[in-house]
Amino acid sequence: MEKKTDELIDFIKSRKSVRTFLFEKIDKIIIDNILECGRWAPSGLNNQPWKINVVNHPTIKHMIAENTKYSEIIEEAYYNLVIFLDKKKCYNRVKDIQSIGAFIENILLAAHAYNLGAVWIGEILNQKEKINEIFKLKEEDYELMCVVAIGKIDMQQKDNRTSERKRELVEKFTEWY
Repeated sequence: MEKKTDELIDFIKSRKSVRTFLFEKIDKIIIDNILECGRWAPSGLNNQPWKINVVNHPTIKHMIAENTKYSEIIEEAYYNLVIFLDKKKCYNRVKDIQSIGAFIENILLAAHAYNLGAVWIGEILNQKEKINEIFKLKEEDYELMCVVAIGKIDMQQKDNRTSERKRELVEKFTEWY
């Protein structure tokens, strides 16, 4: 049992944001399985307040990319998951947004399990109204939460990144009572 626990913890710690992709096909079934993992995220009252638009079409990817400084990431990714808060399912905004965060983390971990690269793009929220327009979604019903870009990892680019990942020590942000 302890070995499995250590493997899971190592797996979680090994997940990284990937921003460079090879444009290689990813089977739809893999994205379905990644979304299946996402849907098991906890949500208050089990309301599952998420709506996802899976984007692979080059024109729509380009339209989304025009709304962020990370346009190259969106255009290089094979799929982009455009994640919205479905306001019609909401019952408590803070709890619902926390649920979306858990949903996104499940997606990132599932992509990692498939040896795919993925990155959570939040900067695009500066243009959330324009993203709603692209999908013809009413702002009173849907609020953009992020885009998750997913693709095959460009190992050559990944290997060129030598900077070590840093995290604060647990002791820096934790108090025990």
